[in-house]
Amino acid sequence: MSTPHIDAKIGDFGKTVLLPGDPLRAKFIAEHYLKDAVLVNNVRGVQGYTGTYKGVKVSVMASGMGMPSMGIYSYELFSFFGVEQIVRVGSAGALREDVRLREIVLGAGACTNSAYGDQYHLRGSFAPIADFTLLRTCAEEAEKLGLAYHVGNLLSSDTFYDAGEGDTLAWGKMGVLAVEMEAAALYMNAAKCGKRALAICTVSDSLVTGEETTAAERQNSFTDMMELALNTAVRMEK
Repeated sequence: MSTPHIDAKIGDFGKTVLLPGDPLRAKFIAEHYLKDAVLVNNVRGVQGYTGTYKGVKVSVMASGMGMPSMGIYSYELFSFFGVEQIVRVGSAGALREDVRLREIVLGAGACTNSAYGDQYHLRGSFAPIADFTLLRTCAEEAEKLGLAYHVGNLLSSDTFYDAGEGDTLAWGKMGVLAVEMEAAALYMNAAKCGKRALAICTVSDSLVTGEETTAAERQNSFTDMMELALNTAVRMEK
């Protein structure tokens, strides 16, 4: 059952798939956490691996950057490969001073400036939200691990370089915790397909203070988030 973007068979993916944006982060998770990891997809260099973590079958694959890319990969995984839940493991920029570098944000909801939801022809604005069971389980695991985390709204933006200078910070004044580029599409696809989804993001930079991490740190060192997502995947299988 190959699709235009995933060359794999039914059963190649676990019921839970972790989706980082970066293919190298997917490779890092597979090599450092999954036992007997096997490469199950490499179309366009978007590497997908399946192995086990604490005895549970788990997959990890890159989603690429932005909502169109996330929309493609999450839809194909949900619709054609028997995936029941997707956990995004990504990076985000803080929009509030109390959300600090390397802290974790669990996206209870995802505001967006995208027109992605227009395809559903709804007479109003759809509010994309995480699956509550996934969110609750993840928060419980974060408590067990003693992690610094926040729960609340993300902003999924269609633009990384925004011509409206300062406009993004206005979302923070409405309580939005951080900005990223994929969660809203993931949540909408999960809703459409009747599946579960959650976005977990590590704060890689702050639009408030100007602090930032390096590309290498974003690729390899956000291990708290990776372990949190994997532990959540294991809990969801029990």
